[in-house]
Amino acid sequence: MADWELRPASGADLEPVAELRAVVMRPDLERLGRYDEHRVRQRLRDSFVPEHAWIIEVGGEFAGCVALRPAEDAHWLEHFFLAPHLQGSGIGSGVLRELLERCDREGRPVRLNVLQGSPARRLYERHGFTVESEDTVDVWMVREPAGGPRAGAAPDGVRP
Repeated sequence: MADWELRPASGADLEPVAELRAVVMRPDLERLGRYDEHRVRQRLRDSFVPEHAWIIEVGGEFAGCVALRPAEDAHWLEHFFLAPHLQGSGIGSGVLRELLERCDREGRPVRLNVLQGSPARRLYERHGFTVESEDTVDVWMVREPAGGPRAGAAPDGVRP
C-alpha cells in the first residue's frame, strides 16, 4: 500500500473533487443509464462542505476525497472517491478504517449510500456495513460502532 495522508479540505478542492467524482462514478452511472456529464459534477458542488471533508494525498499529490457529515443520529460517509489507478491498493481500506475508528470512539453509527452494482459495496461490507434498504439505483447501508449498537450508550432506556 502506498503511503497516504489526510488533510482538511478547503473550498479550493471543490473542482478537483468534482472532476474525480465524474471519472470514478461514470462506469456505474452509465451502467445504470444515469450518467449526465453536468449533473455528476453539480451534485457534488451542491453538497460539498469542506469543513466535513478531507483530501487524500499520496506522495503529496491529490488522490481522492472523503467526507463525514454529522447528522442527528449518525455520521454520513460521503464523497469517498479515490483515483482509479489507486483503487485496490489498500488506501481506501486504510482511510475508511481511520474514519470508522473515530466514529467508534464517539459511539456513533455511520451511514452511506452506494450505487447498485458498485464494487465499493464490497469494501463497505468488509468493514461491517449492512444494508438498511435499497431501490433500483441506490443501496443504503449502516455500520454500528464497534462494541455493538451505540457503544457506551445505556441499553434499552436504562439511564447510567
